[in-house]
Amino acid sequence: MIRGDLHELNRISWNAATVRHNSHKQDQAGFLRSGGSTLFPEEIELLGEIRGKEVLHLLCNSGQDTLSIAKLGAKVTGVDISDEAIDFARKLSSDSGIVGSFERSDVYPWLEAAIAAGRQFDVVFCSYGALCWLSDLAHWMRDVAAVLKPGGRFVCMEFHPVAMIFDEEGVPKYDYQMPEPLHWDTGISDYVGDSGGALAVSGAENVSEPFVNPNPCAEFPYSVSGIIGAVLDAGLELRIFREHLFSNGWKPYRRMAELPGRRWTMPEGMPKIPLMYGLVAVKS
Repeated sequence: MIRGDLHELNRISWNAATVRHNSHKQDQAGFLRSGGSTLFPEEIELLGEIRGKEVLHLLCNSGQDTLSIAKLGAKVTGVDISDEAIDFARKLSSDSGIVGSFERSDVYPWLEAAIAAGRQFDVVFCSYGALCWLSDLAHWMRDVAAVLKPGGRFVCMEFHPVAMIFDEEGVPKYDYQMPEPLHWDTGISDYVGDSGGALAVSGAENVSEPFVNPNPCAEFPYSVSGIIGAVLDAGLELRIFREHLFSNGWKPYRRMAELPGRRWTMPEGMPKIPLMYGLVAVKS
């Protein structure tokens, strides 16, 4: 069931968090303009050759990855529910000189309108903490399939559901499968600052200042079987599913071992667990 009421709750929380996150990142337009990219090698590999392709980036946040995809030669459209994120993305596109189209909307009504208008894309992309904001994954995946061209691809780079059963200290706390949303009175956190600059590739500022989000939020946890099942039930053919024992950018627990390339893994003495996965599915 689509929970528009909780999506609206999240929009307000994301507005506050987005301002905070971008306050850490130095001269993002200059970084992109001078050849920089916020994409990691894993998603670049999954995206493949996209020059001249139409790419839809759902839950695009502030557009940094969207514009990095545009730099690979794609025609990009980014969609996000946050007003602050889309306003920032449009300004970042203008200031960097990188062309991208950004539309503010909850993704569910946006996809419905796109289907009604006959809009289709070569690639639908989402990444890094996107699926947990979707209240009805099966519905969303069916709509994603509907806006893909024949032969089009759904590409997803995401944090692993197994990593979400632990609290910030790396102690098991949450069920792997939960029938109800998780509600957080503390809202969306300053995970950019908490990751010690690993998510501020253009250069980090003020990452140690405390932040309290006054606006609560709700997340929708999904298991691996729930994710893959939604992809298959939407009529897409699963081509790639890869698990990774490290996390790009995001530092999930306080005690983590830092790897080269802005990555984190479990510290010495703790079992290595999958922290993210990559998925590619194709519409026949």
